[in-house]
Amino acid sequence: QVRLKESGPGLVKTSQTLSLICTVSGGSISSDNFYWAWIRQPPGKGPDLIGFISWSGGTYVRPSLKSRTSVSRDTSKNQFTLHLNAVTPEDTAVYYCARRTTLKDYDFWGQGTQVTVSS
Repeated sequence: QVRLKESGPGLVKTSQTLSLICTVSGGSISSDNFYWAWIRQPPGKGPDLIGFISWSGGTYVRPSLKSRTSVSRDTSKNQFTLHLNAVTPEDTAVYYCARRTTLKDYDFWGQGTQVTVSS
């Protein structure tokens, strides 16, 4: 059973950088053919993919966030990280990490962490 757990600050000020870590257990983030994703759900809206990192270290970030977002990993700790720069209140959301398959579905999720950006 793969488990994912998000950690990071619950409150960030406008213009600061949000950094979240996802710690994975029960499976390796280097296992072939899996992607490790960040997804967020703003209040009253549906979930949106932010980006992901593949088993080989390749990354994808949604174009609208690409200029201020990076996804990285630490294979020695079996963790992957989201950095979102220059946050605004519009970045307020529940942030999830999840495992994405090659079929583009998500089979394991973290519990989610609320992030609020204060103005």
